[in-house]
Amino acid sequence: MRIVVHGGHPLRGTTRPSGNSNAALALIAAALLTDQPVRLGNVPDTLSTASMLGAAKALGASVAQQGGDVVLETPSLLTRALEQGLAESQVGAVLFLAPILARRRHARMEVPYPLSRLHTHLTALRDLGVTIRASSGVIEFEAAPWEQRAITLVQASVTATALAAMLAATLGQRTTISNAASEPHAQDLLHFLVAQGARIEGIGSNVLRIQGTPTPGGGKYTVSPDHIEAASLAALGAITHGTLTIEGVVPSHLAVIARVYARLGIRMFINGDTLLLPAHDMLIASESEEELDVPIETAPWPGFPSDLIAMTAVIATQTRGTTLIHEKLFDNRLLFVDKLTSMGAQIVLCDPHRALIVGPSELRGEYLDTPDVRTGLALLGAALASSRSVTIDNAQLIERTFENVVSKLVGLGAQIEVVQA
Repeated sequence: MRIVVHGGHPLRGTTRPSGNSNAALALIAAALLTDQPVRLGNVPDTLSTASMLGAAKALGASVAQQGGDVVLETPSLLTRALEQGLAESQVGAVLFLAPILARRRHARMEVPYPLSRLHTHLTALRDLGVTIRASSGVIEFEAAPWEQRAITLVQASVTATALAAMLAATLGQRTTISNAASEPHAQDLLHFLVAQGARIEGIGSNVLRIQGTPTPGGGKYTVSPDHIEAASLAALGAITHGTLTIEGVVPSHLAVIARVYARLGIRMFINGDTLLLPAHDMLIASESEEELDVPIETAPWPGFPSDLIAMTAVIATQTRGTTLIHEKLFDNRLLFVDKLTSMGAQIVLCDPHRALIVGPSELRGEYLDTPDVRTGLALLGAALASSRSVTIDNAQLIERTFENVVSKLVGLGAQIEVVQA
Protein backbone atom coordinates (compact mmCIF):
# COMPACT_ATOMS: atom_id res chain seq x y z
CA MET A 1 0.00 0.00 0.00
CA ARG A 2 1.27 3.45 -0.94
CA ILE A 3 -0.05 6.55 0.80
CA VAL A 4 0.49 10.29 0.43
CA VAL A 5 0.54 12.25 3.68
CA HIS A 6 -0.11 15.98 3.55
CA GLY A 7 1.60 17.34 6.65
CA GLY A 8 0.81 20.32 8.81
CA HIS A 9 -2.72 19.39 9.91
CA PRO A 10 -3.35 19.09 13.68
CA LEU A 11 -5.01 15.92 14.98
CA ARG A 12 -8.17 16.64 16.95
CA GLY A 13 -10.94 14.50 18.39
CA THR A 14 -11.61 11.37 20.40
CA THR A 15 -10.22 7.93 19.68
CA ARG A 16 -9.62 4.58 21.34
CA PRO A 17 -6.67 2.18 20.99
CA SER A 18 -7.39 -1.28 19.63
CA GLY A 19 -6.57 -4.48 21.46
CA ASN A 20 -2.92 -5.37 21.89
CA SER A 21 -1.90 -7.36 18.82
CA ASN A 22 1.02 -9.07 20.58
CA ALA A 23 -1.29 -10.22 23.38
CA ALA A 24 -3.77 -11.55 20.84
CA LEU A 25 -1.10 -13.69 19.16
CA ALA A 26 -0.20 -15.42 22.43
CA LEU A 27 -3.85 -15.85 23.43
CA ILE A 28 -4.67 -17.46 20.08
CA ALA A 29 -1.88 -19.98 20.69
CA ALA A 30 -3.07 -20.59 24.26
CA ALA A 31 -6.60 -21.26 22.99
CA LEU A 32 -5.20 -24.40 21.34
CA LEU A 33 -4.04 -25.78 24.70
CA THR A 34 -7.58 -27.05 25.30
CA ASP A 35 -10.27 -28.92 23.39
CA GLN A 36 -12.88 -26.62 24.92
CA PRO A 37 -14.24 -23.44 23.27
CA VAL A 38 -12.33 -20.20 23.94
CA ARG A 39 -13.84 -16.76 23.35
CA LEU A 40 -11.46 -13.83 22.95
CA GLY A 41 -12.73 -10.25 22.94
CA ASN A 42 -11.21 -7.03 21.63
CA VAL A 43 -9.02 -8.92 19.15
CA PRO A 44 -7.56 -6.33 16.75
CA ASP A 45 -8.08 -6.75 13.02
CA THR A 46 -4.43 -6.67 11.99
CA LEU A 47 -2.36 -8.52 9.44
CA SER A 48 -0.53 -10.38 12.20
CA THR A 49 -3.68 -11.61 13.98
CA ALA A 50 -5.26 -12.66 10.68
CA SER A 51 -2.13 -14.66 9.86
CA MET A 52 -2.09 -16.23 13.34
CA LEU A 53 -5.75 -17.26 13.07
CA GLY A 54 -4.99 -18.77 9.67
CA ALA A 55 -2.20 -20.80 11.26
CA ALA A 56 -4.56 -21.93 14.04
CA LYS A 57 -7.02 -23.19 11.41
CA ALA A 58 -4.21 -25.12 9.69
CA LEU A 59 -3.48 -26.84 13.00
CA GLY A 60 -7.11 -27.92 13.45
CA ALA A 61 -8.92 -25.04 15.17
CA SER A 62 -12.33 -23.88 14.08
CA VAL A 63 -12.47 -20.08 14.10
CA ALA A 64 -15.60 -17.94 14.22
CA GLN A 65 -15.23 -14.14 14.11
CA GLN A 66 -17.73 -11.39 14.69
CA GLY A 67 -16.20 -7.94 14.98
CA GLY A 68 -13.53 -8.04 17.67
CA ASP A 69 -14.85 -11.33 19.14
CA VAL A 70 -13.18 -14.57 18.11
CA VAL A 71 -14.25 -18.06 19.18
CA LEU A 72 -11.75 -20.88 18.75
CA GLU A 73 -12.38 -24.58 19.34
CA THR A 74 -9.77 -27.27 18.76
CA PRO A 75 -11.09 -30.79 19.48
CA SER A 76 -7.81 -32.23 18.20
CA LEU A 77 -4.60 -31.01 16.61
CA LEU A 78 -4.33 -32.21 13.03
CA THR A 79 -0.55 -32.11 12.85
CA ARG A 80 2.56 -31.97 14.98
CA ALA A 81 4.43 -29.94 12.37
CA LEU A 82 4.97 -26.22 11.95
CA GLU A 83 5.94 -26.17 8.31
CA GLN A 84 8.12 -23.54 6.69
CA GLY A 85 5.23 -21.69 5.08
CA LEU A 86 3.56 -21.35 8.49
CA ALA A 87 6.72 -20.05 10.17
CA GLU A 88 7.39 -17.62 7.32
CA SER A 89 3.87 -16.18 7.29
CA GLN A 90 3.74 -15.47 11.03
CA VAL A 91 6.71 -14.81 13.28
CA GLY A 92 4.48 -15.66 16.26
CA ALA A 93 3.94 -19.18 14.92
CA VAL A 94 6.67 -20.42 17.27
CA LEU A 95 4.09 -19.95 20.06
CA PHE A 96 2.14 -22.91 18.66
CA LEU A 97 4.96 -25.19 19.86
CA ALA A 98 3.40 -24.97 23.33
CA PRO A 99 -0.04 -26.43 22.49
CA ILE A 100 1.50 -29.04 20.18
CA LEU A 101 3.91 -30.23 22.88
CA ALA A 102 1.27 -30.01 25.60
CA ARG A 103 -1.23 -32.14 23.67
CA ARG A 104 0.93 -34.30 21.38
CA ARG A 105 4.29 -34.35 23.26
CA HIS A 106 6.19 -34.18 19.95
CA ALA A 107 6.61 -31.26 17.55
CA ARG A 108 8.48 -30.55 14.36
CA MET A 109 9.34 -27.06 13.13
CA GLU A 110 10.89 -25.98 9.84
CA VAL A 111 12.95 -22.84 10.45
CA PRO A 112 13.40 -20.49 7.46
CA TYR A 113 15.81 -18.20 9.37
CA PRO A 114 19.03 -18.60 11.43
CA LEU A 115 18.61 -20.72 14.58
CA SER A 116 20.33 -17.96 16.54
CA ARG A 117 17.03 -16.06 16.46
CA LEU A 118 15.52 -18.82 18.59
CA HIS A 119 18.39 -19.16 21.08
CA THR A 120 16.48 -17.75 24.07
CA HIS A 121 13.40 -19.84 23.29
CA LEU A 122 15.28 -23.10 22.72
CA THR A 123 17.31 -22.60 25.89
CA ALA A 124 14.12 -22.12 27.90
CA LEU A 125 12.59 -25.28 26.43
CA ARG A 126 15.72 -27.32 27.15
CA ASP A 127 15.73 -26.04 30.74
CA LEU A 128 12.15 -27.33 31.05
CA GLY A 129 13.34 -30.77 30.00
CA VAL A 130 12.29 -30.64 26.35
CA THR A 131 14.56 -32.75 24.13
CA ILE A 132 15.61 -30.77 21.07
CA ARG A 133 17.34 -32.02 17.92
CA ALA A 134 18.18 -29.59 15.12
CA SER A 135 19.43 -30.47 11.65
CA SER A 136 19.31 -28.73 8.24
CA GLY A 137 16.73 -26.14 9.20
CA VAL A 138 14.42 -28.62 10.95
CA ILE A 139 13.98 -28.84 14.72
CA GLU A 140 12.44 -31.85 16.45
CA PHE A 141 10.99 -31.46 19.96
CA GLU A 142 9.97 -34.04 22.54
CA ALA A 143 8.38 -33.07 25.87
CA ALA A 144 7.25 -34.91 28.99
CA PRO A 145 5.44 -33.81 32.17
CA TRP A 146 7.53 -32.80 35.18
CA GLU A 147 6.97 -32.41 38.90
CA GLN A 148 9.17 -29.45 39.74
CA ARG A 149 11.55 -27.23 37.79
CA ALA A 150 13.12 -23.80 38.20
CA ILE A 151 14.53 -21.98 35.17
CA THR A 152 16.07 -18.60 34.48
CA LEU A 153 15.54 -17.13 31.02
CA VAL A 154 18.72 -15.85 29.38
CA GLN A 155 16.73 -12.79 28.25
CA ALA A 156 13.46 -11.31 29.49
CA SER A 157 11.85 -12.31 26.21
CA VAL A 158 8.07 -12.04 25.87
CA THR A 159 7.90 -14.99 23.46
CA ALA A 160 10.19 -17.20 25.57
CA THR A 161 8.16 -16.31 28.66
CA ALA A 162 4.94 -17.20 26.85
CA LEU A 163 6.28 -20.56 25.67
CA ALA A 164 7.61 -21.49 29.10
CA ALA A 165 4.46 -20.33 30.89
CA MET A 166 2.10 -22.25 28.58
CA LEU A 167 4.10 -25.46 29.01
CA ALA A 168 4.41 -24.94 32.77
CA ALA A 169 0.64 -24.42 32.97
CA THR A 170 -0.04 -27.75 31.25
CA LEU A 171 2.91 -30.13 31.70
CA GLY A 172 4.43 -28.96 34.99
CA GLN A 173 3.19 -29.47 38.52
CA ARG A 174 5.31 -26.68 40.01
CA THR A 175 7.53 -24.39 37.93
CA THR A 176 9.44 -21.22 38.74
CA ILE A 177 10.43 -18.92 35.86
CA SER A 178 12.94 -16.18 36.71
CA ASN A 179 13.85 -13.20 34.50
CA ALA A 180 10.40 -13.49 32.97
CA ALA A 181 8.99 -10.72 30.78
CA SER A 182 6.28 -8.68 32.48
CA GLU A 183 4.90 -6.49 29.66
CA PRO A 184 1.13 -5.91 29.56
CA HIS A 185 0.74 -8.42 26.72
CA ALA A 186 2.66 -11.03 28.72
CA GLN A 187 0.34 -10.37 31.66
CA ASP A 188 -2.70 -10.92 29.43
CA LEU A 189 -1.52 -14.44 28.60
CA LEU A 190 -0.81 -15.29 32.25
CA HIS A 191 -4.25 -14.12 33.37
CA PHE A 192 -5.82 -16.28 30.66
CA LEU A 193 -3.82 -19.33 31.77
CA VAL A 194 -5.26 -18.75 35.25
CA ALA A 195 -8.73 -18.69 33.71
CA GLN A 196 -7.90 -22.06 32.12
CA GLY A 197 -7.13 -23.57 35.51
CA ALA A 198 -3.46 -22.87 36.27
CA ARG A 199 -2.38 -21.13 39.48
CA ILE A 200 0.19 -18.39 38.91
CA GLU A 201 1.91 -16.15 41.44
CA GLY A 202 3.94 -13.09 40.46
CA ILE A 203 1.99 -11.83 37.44
CA GLY A 204 3.46 -8.44 36.57
CA SER A 205 6.82 -9.30 38.13
CA ASN A 206 9.94 -11.01 36.79
CA VAL A 207 9.52 -14.19 38.85
CA LEU A 208 6.58 -16.49 38.09
CA ARG A 209 5.50 -19.48 40.18
CA ILE A 210 3.16 -21.71 38.23
CA GLN A 211 1.12 -24.72 39.32
CA GLY A 212 -0.11 -26.40 36.20
CA THR A 213 -3.23 -28.35 35.30
CA PRO A 214 -3.17 -31.37 32.97
CA THR A 215 -6.65 -30.50 31.67
CA PRO A 216 -6.78 -26.78 30.84
CA GLY A 217 -10.29 -25.55 30.18
CA GLY A 218 -11.87 -23.05 27.86
CA GLY A 219 -13.10 -19.66 28.89
CA LYS A 220 -13.39 -16.01 27.97
CA TYR A 221 -10.81 -13.25 27.94
CA THR A 222 -10.73 -9.67 26.70
CA VAL A 223 -7.49 -8.43 25.16
CA SER A 224 -6.06 -5.34 26.88
CA PRO A 225 -5.82 -2.05 24.96
CA ASP A 226 -2.54 -1.53 23.13
CA HIS A 227 -0.43 0.83 25.25
CA ILE A 228 2.03 1.33 22.38
CA GLU A 229 -0.77 2.51 20.10
CA ALA A 230 -2.18 4.81 22.79
CA ALA A 231 1.24 6.36 23.43
CA SER A 232 1.89 6.69 19.69
CA LEU A 233 -1.42 8.46 19.12
CA ALA A 234 -0.60 10.89 21.95
CA ALA A 235 2.79 11.57 20.37
CA LEU A 236 1.24 12.20 16.96
CA GLY A 237 -1.23 14.60 18.53
CA ALA A 238 1.56 16.52 20.28
CA ILE A 239 3.90 16.88 17.28
CA THR A 240 1.01 18.08 15.07
CA HIS A 241 -0.05 20.60 17.77
CA GLY A 242 -3.41 18.91 18.12
CA THR A 243 -5.79 18.08 20.97
CA LEU A 244 -6.81 14.48 21.62
CA THR A 245 -8.94 12.45 23.99
CA ILE A 246 -7.88 8.81 24.07
CA GLU A 247 -10.39 6.56 25.80
CA GLY A 248 -10.04 3.04 27.16
CA VAL A 249 -6.41 3.16 28.35
CA VAL A 250 -4.89 1.38 31.36
CA PRO A 251 -3.14 4.07 33.48
CA SER A 252 -0.44 1.75 34.87
CA HIS A 253 0.58 0.81 31.32
CA LEU A 254 1.39 4.45 30.53
CA ALA A 255 3.08 5.59 33.76
CA VAL A 256 6.74 5.37 32.67
CA ILE A 257 5.88 6.44 29.13
CA ALA A 258 4.24 9.62 30.43
CA ARG A 259 7.35 10.48 32.46
CA VAL A 260 9.65 10.09 29.45
CA TYR A 261 7.30 12.08 27.24
CA ALA A 262 7.26 14.85 29.85
CA ARG A 263 11.04 15.19 29.48
CA LEU A 264 10.39 15.94 25.80
CA GLY A 265 7.74 18.54 26.59
CA ILE A 266 4.59 16.44 26.11
CA ARG A 267 1.94 16.90 28.78
CA MET A 268 -0.53 14.05 29.19
CA PHE A 269 -3.29 13.90 31.79
CA ILE A 270 -4.87 10.57 32.70
CA ASN A 271 -8.27 10.56 34.38
CA GLY A 272 -9.55 7.06 35.01
CA ASP A 273 -9.26 5.22 31.70
CA THR A 274 -9.09 8.43 29.64
CA LEU A 275 -5.94 10.17 28.43
CA LEU A 276 -6.25 13.88 27.69
CA LEU A 277 -3.68 15.56 25.45
CA PRO A 278 -3.95 19.38 25.41
CA ALA A 279 -2.67 21.50 22.55
CA HIS A 280 1.09 22.07 22.54
CA ASP A 281 2.22 25.28 20.87
CA MET A 282 5.84 24.24 21.32
CA LEU A 283 7.60 21.20 22.76
CA ILE A 284 10.45 22.15 25.11
CA ALA A 285 12.80 19.57 26.59
CA SER A 286 13.09 19.49 30.36
CA GLU A 287 15.60 22.01 31.69
CA SER A 288 15.78 20.39 35.12
CA GLU A 289 19.43 20.35 36.20
CA GLU A 290 19.20 16.75 37.38
CA GLU A 291 18.00 15.62 33.95
CA LEU A 292 20.61 17.43 31.87
CA ASP A 293 22.80 14.98 29.95
CA VAL A 294 20.64 12.03 31.09
CA PRO A 295 19.77 9.91 28.04
CA ILE A 296 16.37 8.47 27.29
CA GLU A 297 16.99 4.73 27.60
CA THR A 298 14.98 1.66 26.75
CA ALA A 299 14.70 -1.08 29.36
CA PRO A 300 12.73 -4.28 30.02
CA TRP A 301 9.22 -3.62 31.30
CA PRO A 302 8.28 -1.72 33.40
CA GLY A 303 11.02 0.41 31.82
CA PHE A 304 10.58 2.51 28.69
CA PRO A 305 9.60 0.14 25.83
CA SER A 306 11.84 -0.35 22.83
CA ASP A 307 8.79 -0.36 20.56
CA LEU A 308 8.45 3.39 21.19
CA ILE A 309 12.06 4.34 20.54
CA ALA A 310 11.44 5.28 16.89
CA MET A 311 8.46 7.45 17.81
CA THR A 312 10.53 9.07 20.57
CA ALA A 313 13.20 9.98 18.04
CA VAL A 314 10.56 11.73 15.93
CA ILE A 315 9.28 13.61 18.98
CA ALA A 316 12.84 14.73 19.73
CA THR A 317 13.15 16.25 16.25
CA GLN A 318 10.22 18.53 17.16
CA THR A 319 11.37 19.35 20.70
CA ARG A 320 13.49 22.40 21.49
CA GLY A 321 16.68 21.09 23.05
CA THR A 322 19.18 18.28 22.67
CA THR A 323 18.16 14.67 23.34
CA LEU A 324 20.39 11.60 23.60
CA ILE A 325 18.48 8.40 22.90
CA HIS A 326 20.00 5.08 23.93
CA GLU A 327 18.46 1.88 22.58
CA LYS A 328 19.92 -0.64 25.02
CA LEU A 329 17.90 -3.74 24.13
CA PHE A 330 18.16 -4.35 20.39
CA ASP A 331 20.69 -3.81 17.63
CA ASN A 332 20.03 -1.56 14.63
CA ARG A 333 16.67 -0.11 15.72
CA LEU A 334 18.06 3.41 15.43
CA LEU A 335 19.45 3.01 11.92
CA PHE A 336 16.18 4.35 10.49
CA VAL A 337 17.14 7.89 11.64
CA ASP A 338 18.91 8.42 8.32
CA LYS A 339 15.41 8.82 6.88
CA LEU A 340 14.69 11.59 9.40
CA THR A 341 18.02 13.19 8.54
CA SER A 342 17.05 13.20 4.86
CA MET A 343 13.90 15.09 5.88
CA GLY A 344 15.96 17.82 7.57
CA ALA A 345 16.35 16.50 11.14
CA GLN A 346 19.59 17.27 12.98
CA ILE A 347 20.75 13.86 14.17
CA VAL A 348 24.15 12.38 14.92
CA LEU A 349 24.06 8.59 14.99
CA CYS A 350 26.82 7.89 17.50
CA ASP A 351 26.62 4.11 17.02
CA PRO A 352 23.84 1.57 16.31
CA HIS A 353 22.51 2.07 19.86
CA ARG A 354 22.76 5.85 20.43
CA ALA A 355 21.52 8.92 18.59
CA LEU A 356 21.96 12.60 19.50
CA ILE A 357 19.04 14.71 18.26
CA VAL A 358 18.89 18.52 18.20
CA GLY A 359 15.48 20.12 17.74
CA PRO A 360 13.25 21.51 16.64
CA SER A 361 13.75 20.86 12.94
CA GLU A 362 11.42 21.58 10.06
CA LEU A 363 10.81 18.22 8.43
CA ARG A 364 10.25 18.00 4.71
CA GLY A 365 10.52 15.20 2.24
CA GLU A 366 8.99 13.57 -0.78
CA TYR A 367 9.34 9.80 -0.37
CA LEU A 368 9.77 7.32 2.48
CA ASP A 369 9.93 3.54 2.41
CA THR A 370 8.57 1.85 5.53
CA PRO A 371 11.36 -0.48 6.74
CA ASP A 372 9.45 -2.46 9.37
CA VAL A 373 6.43 -2.46 11.64
CA ARG A 374 8.25 -0.80 14.55
CA THR A 375 9.36 2.31 12.67
CA GLY A 376 6.48 2.60 10.20
CA LEU A 377 4.17 4.49 12.54
CA ALA A 378 7.03 6.80 13.56
CA LEU A 379 7.77 7.63 9.93
CA LEU A 380 4.07 8.31 9.44
CA GLY A 381 4.38 10.72 12.38
CA ALA A 382 7.32 12.46 10.71
CA ALA A 383 5.23 12.87 7.58
CA LEU A 384 2.30 14.28 9.59
CA ALA A 385 4.68 16.82 11.18
CA SER A 386 6.21 17.69 7.81
CA SER A 387 5.61 20.99 6.07
CA ARG A 388 5.11 19.19 2.76
CA SER A 389 3.44 16.15 1.24
CA VAL A 390 5.26 12.86 1.74
CA THR A 391 4.73 9.56 -0.09
CA ILE A 392 5.14 6.43 2.07
CA ASP A 393 5.62 3.10 0.36
CA ASN A 394 4.89 -0.31 1.93
CA ALA A 395 2.53 1.45 4.33
CA GLN A 396 0.63 -1.81 4.85
CA LEU A 397 3.37 -2.77 7.33
CA ILE A 398 2.05 -0.08 9.68
CA GLU A 399 -1.20 -2.00 9.97
CA ARG A 400 0.49 -5.34 10.56
CA THR A 401 0.40 -4.53 14.28
CA PHE A 402 -1.99 -1.55 14.55
CA GLU A 403 -5.62 -1.94 13.53
CA ASN A 404 -6.84 0.47 10.84
CA VAL A 405 -4.46 3.15 12.11
CA VAL A 406 -4.53 5.12 8.86
CA SER A 407 -8.34 5.32 8.98
CA LYS A 408 -8.19 6.35 12.64
CA LEU A 409 -5.81 9.19 11.85
CA VAL A 410 -7.95 10.37 8.94
CA GLY A 411 -10.89 10.45 11.33
CA LEU A 412 -8.84 12.73 13.60
CA GLY A 413 -8.10 15.18 10.81
CA ALA A 414 -4.97 13.78 9.18
CA GLN A 415 -4.79 14.38 5.43
CA ILE A 416 -3.81 10.96 4.05
CA GLU A 417 -4.55 9.59 0.60
CA VAL A 418 -4.27 5.92 -0.34
CA VAL A 419 -2.94 5.98 -3.89
CA GLN A 420 -2.19 2.28 -4.31
CA ALA A 421 -3.84 -0.58 -2.44
